[in-house]
Amino acid sequence: MNDIHESASTVASAPEGDESAPTRRDRTAQLEREGEVAADFLERLLDIADLDGDIDVDIDGDRAAVAIVDSDEGRVPRRLVGADGEVLEALQELTRMAVQADTGERSRLMLDVAGHRAQRRETLVTQAKEAVATVRETGESLSLEPMSAFERKVVHDEVLAAGLTSESEGVEPRRHVVVLPS
Repeated sequence: MNDIHESASTVASAPEGDESAPTRRDRTAQLEREGEVAADFLERLLDIADLDGDIDVDIDGDRAAVAIVDSDEGRVPRRLVGADGEVLEALQELTRMAVQADTGERSRLMLDVAGHRAQRRETLVTQAKEAVATVRETGESLSLEPMSAFERKVVHDEVLAAGLTSESEGVEPRRHVVVLPS
């Protein structure tokens, strides 16, 4: 049920001779532990609520990635996502708190339910590419719609990959990304 693999591209290793810095193996083990604790918490939660779903655990860059996916017994209730992902955000925070209570460390784990974040990521990448094209064409900055921290990160990463810069402006819940000309 749990699928864990290492993404070595962004997990830092200790410099040679630096015994105090965490090694890639230590960091990977820590992220795997976070994923396991999160999976246990979510499995108990699904059992208590009598909801279907399997838990997949992965490592995505520098954070544990946990997903509640459809199981052989049934589909994950989409109400666990909620309007605009609000229930998903709350569930992610509860899961992070459960991990912190168990490990003593603040977690940055990312939770997905029924592929909601994965689908949203695809939409945001498309929007970011369109914004980059518009900014390049007009030479003027472009403000995007308000977004969650996860969504802003996706857009910032895509804008940076395209060779432009961006910044976040505003105050929650109206915080948004502004794509800047080069």
